[in-house]
Amino acid sequence: MESKASRRLQTIQSHITSAAGDPQSTVLPNQTAGEFFTEQGYSVVLPEKLQTGKWNVYRSATSPLKLVSRFPDHPDISTLHDNFVYASETFKDYKYLGTRIREDGTIGEYKWTTYGEAATARSAIGSGLVAHGIPKGSCIGLYFINRPEWLIVDHACSAYSYISVPLYDTLGPDAVKYIVNHSSSQAVFCVPQTLHILLSFLSEIPSVRLIVVVGGLDELMPSLPSASGVKVVSFSKLISQGSSNHYPFCPPKPDDVATICYTSGTTGTPKGAVLSHESMIANVAGGSIGIKFYPSDVYISYLPLAHIYERSNQILLAYYGGSVGFYQGDNLKLLDDMAELRPTVFCSVPRLYNRVYDGVMNAVKSSGGLKERLFNAAFNAKRQALLKGKNASPMWDRLVFNKIKDKLGGRVRFMVSGASPLSPDVMDFLKVCFGCSVMEGYGMTESSCVITCMNVNDTLSGHVGAPNPACEVKLEDVPEMNYTSDDQPYPRGEICVRGPIVFKGYYKDEVQTREVIDEEGWLHTGDIGLWAPGGRLKIIDRKKNIFKLAQGEYIAPEKIENVYVKSKFVAQCFVYGDSFNSSLVAIVCVDPDMLKAFAVQNGIKFESLEQLCNDQRARTAVLADMDAIGKEAQLRGFEFARSITLIAEPFTMENGLLTPTFKVKRPQAKAYFAKAIENMYEEVSASESSGRKLL
Repeated sequence: MESKASRRLQTIQSHITSAAGDPQSTVLPNQTAGEFFTEQGYSVVLPEKLQTGKWNVYRSATSPLKLVSRFPDHPDISTLHDNFVYASETFKDYKYLGTRIREDGTIGEYKWTTYGEAATARSAIGSGLVAHGIPKGSCIGLYFINRPEWLIVDHACSAYSYISVPLYDTLGPDAVKYIVNHSSSQAVFCVPQTLHILLSFLSEIPSVRLIVVVGGLDELMPSLPSASGVKVVSFSKLISQGSSNHYPFCPPKPDDVATICYTSGTTGTPKGAVLSHESMIANVAGGSIGIKFYPSDVYISYLPLAHIYERSNQILLAYYGGSVGFYQGDNLKLLDDMAELRPTVFCSVPRLYNRVYDGVMNAVKSSGGLKERLFNAAFNAKRQALLKGKNASPMWDRLVFNKIKDKLGGRVRFMVSGASPLSPDVMDFLKVCFGCSVMEGYGMTESSCVITCMNVNDTLSGHVGAPNPACEVKLEDVPEMNYTSDDQPYPRGEICVRGPIVFKGYYKDEVQTREVIDEEGWLHTGDIGLWAPGGRLKIIDRKKNIFKLAQGEYIAPEKIENVYVKSKFVAQCFVYGDSFNSSLVAIVCVDPDMLKAFAVQNGIKFESLEQLCNDQRARTAVLADMDAIGKEAQLRGFEFARSITLIAEPFTMENGLLTPTFKVKRPQAKAYFAKAIENMYEEVSASESSGRKLL
């Protein structure tokens, strides 16, 4: 007699339509759990609710029936404190934190602190905070860029149940003041350069009782009036105080808050994302299933530690006992630091990878002749071998690629890209030229970092992989943008994520928390995704910044900007439109080398880049190239920019046009370029009334 489970299985099987169009997709029974799922390559698909019959929830194929919440090999690690205790005991005498900066400020070779030494410093810093009367559960601000002391303070916060609050050094005084007050931080760690900023508004941050200066000399510490209630001590003095007044750890519980990460956002005041110890451990534990590091691995830390991407990298690296070398604080000298450190693991953002790609490809083109033909032959041969899963002849590395590998130190075996989309061309370039594994991931602060990540063995580019084993993902319909989970050939919609990696909410902001986490626990990311074959997620659009043109067409400007930056002339782009106009305009920050080369080739004389940007011939050429790129990407007619303004000054955090995660601050950009936008629309209007072609 047929069992009840078997009949249910047959019924479900008969109603399945494979989202990936894969005839091999099957429903698999789990006799113990009594649950069912369908396989889609790197993902599995489950029904969101049995009664609806809709199969739309994707999980990692590596853990289909249970979301990962702890490291499989060490389920006893449930907090960041547990993780570092394990690391410092297991890898006590291994190199951990390295810096090139000497006490006198000069640069030399890397000097290392071991895991055991870092653990001793962590205990001293935590004890020092306790000795100064900072109570358990207090927020501790970190107001300086990446250096060994940053991680030591963060470990101290975890060990003594304090909450670390990173302060972006690029946010500016007003935002720092807001975050310190909003979080009621009782102590702030800073460097001499940021100390004077804190002192300038000290009377306006009443919660602060202690300021610790990293790299400051005791004799140079300012003496504040006792009435201020604030003490200023050097980092070394606090270590000394903590060493002579040792206090036992005050370990956090898994559900306790580990950190409040303030996301600058593209509008309004910063929002504090509250992340627990268990959510951060779950995220990294899920990532550890597909990524393996070793104590021999060396990592360069230059991405902001105030950002969740770098924080997660550090948690995973400590778990495996790897070494972290810090850059000297200047992005322009990053390659010098890498040549000295010779890292084996490199995590970055598309902005830097694009610069490496452009630099190499421009050098190849300008070399011409035999060198260019040799590079192209080597590149194509190696790329074809990689696509077939084979090893290319080592001859190509010796002849061509070893010189390129040396730019990043020559030992990189593993690369990761995150924060924004990496073009497939650049991804393939990195795989070929550096001969290492290259992975792209997708995530956000509110999900404790990684939501999806490519499989290390996946040779296909242009997607962000399958779900982290610690979460599940679904696409929710966005009818106003014509995205639905029933779209053919692939489901599309807003990316929603659920599981132990989801944050607790925005600090002191229940309204905005409810806007992003629904009643069933789904975090709504605001990004639009598509399920590609093999259970791979592809980011295709952005929901939050959509607006309507006068004729009622919806526009997602970030999607269009991501197309236009593929133009050789475009370094950065801000696409603008509103409901009063029927077309788009764009502010284009030019690639100076490419525009100057165009001018030289076409006999255009100029005295400065600013002058060249105002030349009508340059504008016409750039817009023509953008149009060609737009047609290739199949932009719709109303998605093309009708007029552009070329500028030489890039969008930066310093001029207030970029967030620390390199997203354009749209309201600020609109105000900053208000006159240029007005002029472009006047130009569009004049061309429409005269019937002539613009530019």
